[in-house]
Amino acid sequence: MKATTAAVRYAKALFALAKEEGSTGAIRSQLHEMDQLFQENQELHRALLTPLYPAKERKSALGVIADRVEISPLLRNFIFYLVDQRRLISLDEIADEFGQLVDEDEGRMTALVTSASPLDEAGQERLKRALSERTGRDVTLEFKLDPTLIGGAVAKVGDLVFDGSLRTQLDTLRTHLMKGS
Repeated sequence: MKATTAAVRYAKALFALAKEEGSTGAIRSQLHEMDQLFQENQELHRALLTPLYPAKERKSALGVIADRVEISPLLRNFIFYLVDQRRLISLDEIADEFGQLVDEDEGRMTALVTSASPLDEAGQERLKRALSERTGRDVTLEFKLDPTLIGGAVAKVGDLVFDGSLRTQLDTLRTHLMKGS
């Protein structure tokens, strides 16, 4: 999912504050925990996003939740700020973007690997090692299945796309054969 400009801006602001206090990892996990809580409890999610309830009441409810899940004061204040700015609806995008900023800061990248069938552990490890060598960073793999690929895999790391799909290989072969005629 592509984050909105506002979500990117809020994530960068939170990242700068968390970096200052040396808590990017902790804030990342707490932010993820809050986002999961909202995703799992749609009633809570709707109640906190409904403008029918005054911001003061929504902040009070969020304060109770923050105390129970032991959220840091920085994240607590940030979430209250999102309520004031009517941006709590973007929490999932902000959490994703914040996670990417932490990964980038720590030299990690996530590669989205689309394959026709699941890769075995040895194949996953070879792919991870190859992508890490190619990018110069520690790469984490996320997998998605797409049976229309026929075979092979396509890996997207940041803006780089490594296309090892059978369809692309066949298209390349067809192009070479047609040029040779």
